[in-house]
Amino acid sequence: MRLTTQAGGVYPIAPTPFTPDGAVDWTSADRLFDYYAGIGSDGVTVLGIMGEAPKLEPEESIGLVKRAVAKMGDKPIIVGVSAPGFAAMRSLARQVMDLGAGGVMIAPPTNLRTDDQIVGYYAQAVEAIGSDIPFVIQDYPLTLSVVMTPAVIRRIIQDNPSCVMLKHEDWPGLEKIATLRRFEAEGSLRRVAILTGNGGLFLDFEMERGADGANTGYAFPEMLIDVVRLSKAGKRDEAHDIFDAHLPLARYEQQQGVGLAVRKYVMARRGILAHDAQRKPGSTLTAAARAEVDYLLARLARHDARAAL
Repeated sequence: MRLTTQAGGVYPIAPTPFTPDGAVDWTSADRLFDYYAGIGSDGVTVLGIMGEAPKLEPEESIGLVKRAVAKMGDKPIIVGVSAPGFAAMRSLARQVMDLGAGGVMIAPPTNLRTDDQIVGYYAQAVEAIGSDIPFVIQDYPLTLSVVMTPAVIRRIIQDNPSCVMLKHEDWPGLEKIATLRRFEAEGSLRRVAILTGNGGLFLDFEMERGADGANTGYAFPEMLIDVVRLSKAGKRDEAHDIFDAHLPLARYEQQQGVGLAVRKYVMARRGILAHDAQRKPGSTLTAAARAEVDYLLARLARHDARAAL
């Protein structure tokens, strides 16, 4: 299914499963996508930053996309295609769309500084991959160091009809969401989907500011689904209650440098992944860190039985 401006809900960022020797764990990959489909995800994102995409061989990247498409049914698959050059971006984008992906996600390179440079880069990226491919803007200044103002995002969206979604990961970013929705209400911005990242740390209020859902990772994406569903149903207190119960673990997982190790450790404990391994170079958890995560899981289980491992 192709990604459209009406997208919403939760699109988990899929971690790439590895065996301890660094090989892709294809059995765990199949189980992972079955799991995402089974919990009611509205789609999935592969080859994202937390998917260790730069560590993969081209044929491994394609293999993951094939498995996602096969397991997720008619749900859209977003594929990260960011690359140092447009030739590699175009090649991957065209291949994955031919395999049945719903759209691609493009992050700006870290050397962009001015508004015109950012807008020009996305125009060149669309020219390279083709205006027939739906694409997602990845706005992640904390990691990419590229700051996109609401006005710049508006220019990119208005200039490129194939832009269908903003992955919003600015921090703080609530006012940015509100500003973009105000542009839309005023008629100066066409509507696109806004899905948010940052491990879901601000999802409770992001939904209230106008986000359509989450496009991020967390060891319990069911919580993200719950928050989005309850928020859309107008059940504010219930949405905040489940969010608050998970917040200590979500905060711990959001630590720079070890966040993916925490997420994979919990997903392995849940039986979704066979191993918590990362492909080198990668981080590992110390015994003390694992004990802290286990403590947080035990506390979470008092409020959410899904954490009773």
